[in-house]
Amino acid sequence: MANFRFLTAGESHGQCLTAIVEGIPAGLKINLDEINKDMARRQQGYGRGGRMKIETDKAEFLSGVRFGETMGDPVTIKVANRDWQNWTDRMSVMGEEYGDKVTAVRPGHADLTGVLKYDRDDARDILERASARETATRVAVGGLCKQLLKACGIEVVSHVVKIGGIGIDESAVDYSQIGQGSSELNCYDPAAEEKMKQRIHEAMVEGDTLGGVFEVIIRGVPLGLGSHIQWDKRLDGKLAWAMMGIQAIKGVEIGAGFKCGELPGSQIHDEMFYDEKHNVYRKTNRAGGLEGGMSNGEDIVVRACMKPIPTLMKPLHSVDIGSGEEVLACKERSDVCAVSAASVVGEAMAAIVIAEALTDKFGNDAMVDLLAAMQAYKARVQG
Repeated sequence: MANFRFLTAGESHGQCLTAIVEGIPAGLKINLDEINKDMARRQQGYGRGGRMKIETDKAEFLSGVRFGETMGDPVTIKVANRDWQNWTDRMSVMGEEYGDKVTAVRPGHADLTGVLKYDRDDARDILERASARETATRVAVGGLCKQLLKACGIEVVSHVVKIGGIGIDESAVDYSQIGQGSSELNCYDPAAEEKMKQRIHEAMVEGDTLGGVFEVIIRGVPLGLGSHIQWDKRLDGKLAWAMMGIQAIKGVEIGAGFKCGELPGSQIHDEMFYDEKHNVYRKTNRAGGLEGGMSNGEDIVVRACMKPIPTLMKPLHSVDIGSGEEVLACKERSDVCAVSAASVVGEAMAAIVIAEALTDKFGNDAMVDLLAAMQAYKARVQG
């Protein structure tokens, strides 16, 4: 049994982005249309920039799949960059240097730290890989993992809960419909979404950017994924790590999150009851489906906060690493707000973490064995 793992490679304006995924069980049927639907969702959203008008992202499987079914091999996925044709000289792999260097580094971006750490004199050597364009491959990997989870009765969905300080009215949201509909901002409170769009428009006019908060909900996760035994086995820790690994994410909370520091235990912990079959259930889910680093059978609920994008059309004060002068930061083609896109990436990362935990517990040689092991385990813990 191979450990589940994946790597991505590629630059924002390079020839393509790629990913290699190891640990997907043999015998999983692949629905490429479903994966590409998520790829398209990542590109959409009110406030996205001009790059999304150029790219039409599609996942292309190069290895590990035969006749639409996984073989147990490492899976290679490619996402082509259509904009590469406009950058062949500036991003040439083996050609001569071409074009102006990027030296007016942006506050809040990897630019300055990257050029100092890696001893570069052109911030493009850093910003190309640091770009959120890299998440296209993660959405493709996450789409593959979502199909594995779907075969096991697990669903991963998301929605935007706040942009630019404008939040949803939770009582106006039908949570059972999340993942079923569509909106420009992946928001299920129509009134709040209109206010968010107006705020994004105002920021666009002002040459500014906006951040926000999205929530990922994972349904159908069996009790007992993850472990309390070691710190690096805790499922809540892995989910938080995965969310923080998304570009521009600055905060993560699970369940009631930071409210846990405000309210007494009597108003936080989820009381337990027996149903008619003597199975345990809870009337609340403030733990967000995780207790002691393990899934407890309830929906897993994770929220992540995305900071405003560092590229402003009215640039901030900065420095020029070439001239040594104080200047205004450079302007790269960018978005005004990408919280809706980040929510799709959040789904992907959550799916990857749950797929890893699931295959770690039940095996990943073959789907038939995984499903049989999962069924036997559920029969034991549910009595």
